[in-house]
Order: sequence, then structure tokens, then C-alpha cells
Amino acid sequence: MAVGGLRRRLALLFAVAGVVAALLAALTVGALVQLERATTDRVEVFGPALLSTETLFRAYSDQETGLRGFLLADGREEFLEPYEIGRASEREAVADTARLLEGEPGLLAQLAQVQATAREWHRQVATPAIREARSADGVSRDTIADVEQGKELFDAIREELTALQEPVLARRDGANDDLDDAQRQLQVVLTAALVGLLIIAAGTWQALRRWVTDPLARLGAAADRVEAGELSRKIEVEDAPAEIATLAAQVEGMRIRILQEFALAEQSRQEALRARELIEEQAEDLRRSNAELEQFAYVASHDLQEPLRKVASFCQLIERRYKGQLDERGEQYIEFAVDGAKRMQQLINDLLAFSRVGRSGTDLELVDLEQVLAQALRQLAARVEESDAEVTHDPLPTVRGDSSLLVQLLQNLVGNGLKFRSEQAPRVHIGVRRVAGAEGDAADAGMWEFTCSDNGIGIDPQYEDKIFVIFQRLHGRDSYGGTGIGLAMCKKIVEHHGGRLWLDAERPGPEATGATFRWTLPVADEEPAGPGTPPTSRTDDTTTTEDETERTADDAAARATG
Repeated sequence: MAVGGLRRRLALLFAVAGVVAALLAALTVGALVQLERATTDRVEVFGPALLSTETLFRAYSDQETGLRGFLLADGREEFLEPYEIGRASEREAVADTARLLEGEPGLLAQLAQVQATAREWHRQVATPAIREARSADGVSRDTIADVEQGKELFDAIREELTALQEPVLARRDGANDDLDDAQRQLQVVLTAALVGLLIIAAGTWQALRRWVTDPLARLGAAADRVEAGELSRKIEVEDAPAEIATLAAQVEGMRIRILQEFALAEQSRQEALRARELIEEQAEDLRRSNAELEQFAYVASHDLQEPLRKVASFCQLIERRYKGQLDERGEQYIEFAVDGAKRMQQLINDLLAFSRVGRSGTDLELVDLEQVLAQALRQLAARVEESDAEVTHDPLPTVRGDSSLLVQLLQNLVGNGLKFRSEQAPRVHIGVRRVAGAEGDAADAGMWEFTCSDNGIGIDPQYEDKIFVIFQRLHGRDSYGGTGIGLAMCKKIVEHHGGRLWLDAERPGPEATGATFRWTLPVADEEPAGPGTPPTSRTDDTTTTEDETERTADDAAARATG
């Protein structure tokens, strides 16, 4: 449960610590001021003042001694030098003492009394004696007697000076005592301040540990348990400030959301596993279906082909043997049967070819499209010659692919141009260019783009999607033959090679005719080692043509009549 606010607690703690610190600082400053005052009195006032009075005392003694020596030497000036030095020392000592005792009126009064007595001694004794000694008569015994009599006045100077030194000495000793007291007080205050700071630091650390670090540690331990996998364990911190309790609640909210996300992730994982199992089942069904399709393809390419050949052969045999013996309707029926058998055989062949695209299992190899186109044109040679067609092409590159499928691709596209021709002679052109990265579809960047353009009847763009669907026809079977599987086959071949095939709906002008198909193929990742042999189409049932069917029927009829 949250108790109190961390901010309020910390504010109160720091306020108390600040007050105690300020009090300790004030006591420390007071002790330092008292120490400074005692030090000033001892070192800068009364100590130097006592020395100045001692200097003044020696100055007066030097004056008296110098005066006596001057008189005893019958006025010789060199013996008066101690007296003059004493006078100069007196002036300096009086000035220093007066300056040091400036704040002590009583002591200054005593100093003034000393000076007055000294002046009186100079006026009555020293000055007359020196003047008389310097006169022409010299020093008389009376003058010496007067100097001896002035000794009482000089003793008065000493007594008054001693009376001045006694309070100065007492003041200096008091300053010493004050200095000692101030030092002891400063030591006590500093000790108390150090102890107080230690107590404040210890109290602050204890409060921070109890209010901040311990609750955060408990919160971290709870979060670690959740991280270790105990997602169902609630995160809470007891006896924590409101802010940390709020933080714990937020972390608890995150735990709940994580738990929910984990549940969703687990649900998604289970769904993914179920979907995977379903996909595997579907893949197994697809493999089984493919196996059945392969079996069907085998049956269709072998078991169904033979009955169709027999039907076609014997229908043709009946037509030949009983020609002229049947009426027109009977001959027409036989013709319908032969045509139906041929178309059924062609449809089976086309379906097998469509289903086998991309399932040959052979690796893609480098294929020269020049040779591929030549092979396709050789297989279309009869139709090209029959229609007086012209097939041109740009220099074609080498690509990686299946040569037989590419032959079938070009054969179907060029064949469409020949098949759906207009009144003019067919003109078909195969073009190629390298697609730059900045143009067209981004998926086509760096690929070869091929075009197959003709001048035939053309295709309405609205049927662009329909023409690539298997068995979808735009014209009746009577107008144009075929099974409707050619373009679907082309699209599947191109996609097997990693490209795409589409109808170019744009025409160069309003009078333009014909159709243009475009398709892309990847650029070969290596150059061909050298010119190879022209690719050949596979000799399986997918390449069986109507001419071959007719030849098979003729052979069967010959065998039947033989």
C-alpha cells in the first residue's frame, strides 16, 4: 500500500537537513568571528601595544643615560647621541602606542599623562642642562646637582609608564584567554558540525534507501520474476511512496498487456500450426492430385491416342472404300466423325503440352534466341510460304531457359500473326530491347523486353485478360481453327522463365492495325561459351500435328485393306 508522497517526504527531509546545516554554519561562522576578534586583539592590538610601551620605556632610559654621559664628558656632543636616539625612539613609540590604543580612551589618557611628565622633565632638567653644557662656561657642579635632583621627576615618568603597561598587559592576557576560548569553541562547533553532517548524511541515506532504493529493488525483483517466465505473478510493492506505487501499477499494466499479447501470440501460433497442418494436407492432396494428373497424362498420351487414331483411320477408310456408294448426308457424317476425332486428338495433345510446361525437370541452360527463332520458322515454313508472309527480327540475345519451350513460344506467337491475318500479306516483326531501371514496371528493370508485332486483324484491348485464359476464343471455330490454348501456353512458358507476357493495347496511330505482344525474360548471368547447335523441339506427343494424324490414319487404312 502506498504511504505518503515521495516528493513531500524528500522536501521535508531536505528542509530539516537545510535548517540543521544552516544552524551549524551559523555557529561555525560565529566561532570564526570570535576567533578572529580575539586574534586581532592579541596579535594586532595589545601585544604590539605592550611592545610599544617597552620601547617607550627604553627610550626614556636612553635619554636619561645619554644626558648623564653628556654632562660628565663636559658637553662633548658625541656623548649626547644616545639622548637624541632616545628622543627619536620616544616619538615613534608614542605614535605607535597612540595608534594601537585608539579604541581605549582610558589608556590614551594615561599615555598623555606619561607624555606630560616627560615634557616637564625635559623642560626643567634636560633642556637647561644641555644648554648650559653647550655654553662657553661649560658644565657646572650646580647643573649636575640639578640633574640629580631631577631624578625624582624621571622616576615619576617610570611609575606612570608602569601604570600604563599594567592594563595593557592585562588586556593582552585577556586577549590570550579569549583566543584560547575561541579556539576551543571553534573546535567544539566544527566537531558538532561534522557530527551533524554525518547524521544528516546517514539520515538522508537511510531515508533514500527506505523510500527509494528498497522499493525500486523490490519492483525490479518482481519485474525479474516476470521476465523469468512468471507472467501470471502480480507486480506490486508494499510500503512504497505514491510515486513508486504508481510506477509499479504502470509496470503491472504492462505485464497484463504483455500477458494478453502473449495469449494472442499463442493463439496466433496455434492458428498458424493448424494452418500449416491444413497446408500440408492440401499439399499432400496436391501431390496426390499431381500424381493422378500425371497418370491421366500418361493414359491420355497412350491409351486415348490409339482409339482416336483408329476412329480417324477407319472413318477415313470407310470414306475411301464406300465413296460414291453413300448419299451426300452419309459422306457428310463420315467427314464430321473424322474431323471430330482429329480435333479431339489435337485437344489432348495441347492439354498435355500445357500441363507439362515447367515440369520437365531439366535445368535451364544458355539458349541463343537467334537459333530458337530459326527453328520456329522452319516448323512454320509451309504456312509462311503459303501466306507469302515476311518475318523480320532484331538481333536476338542469348538467355537462360528451356530451348524447346522457347521454340514453342515463338512458334505460337508468330503463328498467331500468320493465322489472324488481314487481306494484306502477313508482316511479323520480333523486336527486343534492354529495360532500364527508371522506365516501365520496376519488376522489369534490367530484363530483356521482346515484342511480336503483326499487321493482322488485331485484338480489342477489352479482351486482354480473356485471351490468356485456356480455351477462351474470340472467334468461331469455323472462322479460325485451333483449340484456344496457344496464348495460355505462351503465358505459362514466359512465367516459367521468370518473365511476364501482355498485350500492348497502345497503337502507333488511329489507322494502325494488327496486334503487338510484349514479354520479358531475365538477362543471362553469364555469356555463352560459343555458338551452339540450333535447338530442336521435343519429339513427344505434344508436337503431333494434324498432318501427322492424317498420315497415321492413312497407315492404319492401308494396313486394314492389306
